Amino acid sequence: MRTIDAVAEILKREGISILPSFPTTAVIEAAAAAGIKPIICRQERVGVGIADGWSRVRNGKPAGVFAMQYGPGAENAFAGVATAFSDAVPVLLLPLGHPLDRDRVFPNFSSIRSYESVTKFAEQINQPKRVGDTLRRAFAQMRSGRPGPALVEIPVDVATAEVNPAVVENYRPVKIAKAQANPEEVMTAAKALLAAKRPVIHAGQGVLYAEATPELVELAELVQAPVYSTMAGKSAFPELHPLALGSAEAAMSGTAYHFLKEADLVFAVGSSLSRHGMATNIPGGKVIIHNTADTIDHNKSYYVDYPILGDAKLVLRQFIEACKDLLKGKARDGAAVRAEIASTRDAWLAQWSAKLTCNERPINPYRIIADFMQVVDPNTVILTHDSGSPRYQMMPFYRAGGPRSYLGWGKSHQLGTSLGLMMGAKLAAPDKFCVNFMGDAAFGMTGLDFETAVRSGIPILTIVLNNNSMAVETEHMKGSHALFRTRDLQGNYADIAKAMGGWSERISDPAQIKDAIQRARKVTESGRAALLEFVTAQENTVSHQAAFRSD
Repeated sequence: MRTIDAVAEILKREGISILPSFPTTAVIEAAAAAGIKPIICRQERVGVGIADGWSRVRNGKPAGVFAMQYGPGAENAFAGVATAFSDAVPVLLLPLGHPLDRDRVFPNFSSIRSYESVTKFAEQINQPKRVGDTLRRAFAQMRSGRPGPALVEIPVDVATAEVNPAVVENYRPVKIAKAQANPEEVMTAAKALLAAKRPVIHAGQGVLYAEATPELVELAELVQAPVYSTMAGKSAFPELHPLALGSAEAAMSGTAYHFLKEADLVFAVGSSLSRHGMATNIPGGKVIIHNTADTIDHNKSYYVDYPILGDAKLVLRQFIEACKDLLKGKARDGAAVRAEIASTRDAWLAQWSAKLTCNERPINPYRIIADFMQVVDPNTVILTHDSGSPRYQMMPFYRAGGPRSYLGWGKSHQLGTSLGLMMGAKLAAPDKFCVNFMGDAAFGMTGLDFETAVRSGIPILTIVLNNNSMAVETEHMKGSHALFRTRDLQGNYADIAKAMGGWSERISDPAQIKDAIQRARKVTESGRAALLEFVTAQENTVSHQAAFRSD
């Protein structure tokens, strides 16, 4: 048995069944021989995105894996790994490495050295006998505590060296430990939660990884606290629930804005509470309860009154039991708060109704989002945005269904990421209608990988909002655009999709939006990848953009 064969067999033992990859790497042949299906992308960043989307939908069980060659392959994958790292996604990266006698010798690119800043774990299999130990550590690290990418470099000479088959025979899938919080600290925080006059719950991605949505819903209903999500946590709390406020990031729903502004206490669960360009800051003067699985997040961006360390599912169960004791088993009456949520949402949507129902041409992108919600049940779909305008437009208005019906991302902002994410999502959940909304600039970055979906039989729907411009850059490129038209783009992306073997339509009439979406869905149900190109206006209005910038 060669080292590379041992790697493939260990991946099988960990439940890996697909391998997004890009040649040249011996991992592809070894994986195929072991019964793992390679998915060959057109560029490495999209391949990492496929592994990323798989991991998000499966909550890392099993994790997505991406394999690439040393040098250019590893270099080109970096952007995708940076996104996975910033969004805490457990992805296993398997780059080949230069032969050991040239390892880290200038100018050879070293994956170990270069990827340390965007991985939780980076280690080289420098001897065949270490293959099992190294992979065990990688799987343990990327799924423990705050998840994140792990990298295992396989030097080409080690890859083909003989290894004792016992390294595979002795390998067992890794088990991950989870911890509850200190019960006394939970009870103290629960008392503060119940004493608050206007508490809100801030739900992060940790709720999704912990599979804690049922507990979050139970606690919210018990104490009648409204819930909003972070960008990465969107769908952790079903957004059709009467206590749902929607999401709050660089753009906020009107309900989230209102209740976060008026809150006296914020209970952040499964969240890093990071300050970054795509997050809404918590206004000053709030009491903060902060549950996270990683101590590095406590008091990082805010003073925390009640730091709670532990797995979100276990911690929420502790809060439920503590609140039941304090409430003597009786849930609070939430009629007033539910009515306030509904009236606030109605008033906010009324302010936006002209855009959401706009009949003008070019099509207003908000009209496309509104029509999509009218014809697609959010519990049957997995949806994601891309960077730029689609993210600002989708996040506040789209009401997600249950867990992982929406993949929110963007602490790192590479245009084009949504395409790989949706391919991975569809592979992980083939019964779901998987849709990515992207702008024309984003399609320009990764659009040729739509052919990967066509060729590999991954029937996703890509919706391109084509406004022939980098519209989100309006304020940043005024002078250069006036002089040299620097924001202008052009292209007929429906034609490109057809040329790559996919189904496509180009829509310019807003009256055709709903029918076009339903036609495209039927195409995906028949097993074909589809693309809808909507000719859209340059819409720059954003709901409550960066509403709370500082304390």
